[in-house]
Amino acid sequence: MELKVFTLPTCRNCPAAKKVSQELAQKHDLKYVEVDISTPDGQLDGLMHQIMSTPSIAIDGEVIARGKLVSREELDIEIRKRLGK
Repeated sequence: MELKVFTLPTCRNCPAAKKVSQELAQKHDLKYVEVDISTPDGQLDGLMHQIMSTPSIAIDGEVIARGKLVSREELDIEIRKRLGK
């Protein structure tokens, strides 16, 4: 399972989203991927996921948050749901 966080260097909420996502990815043994949508590859990946604002988070290609900071608890629940826990 993959946890992907879409970010921008100028995003004030992105550092917090990255920190929580990295911690939960490690806790649940998930692949963690960070996508900077200011880069050409990041823009393409963002378009494929219909990302227009950051931070955004996808689990296995399904976007669960667009342009908002989700709480640790909310993200943990979403991950556990997909893991069947």
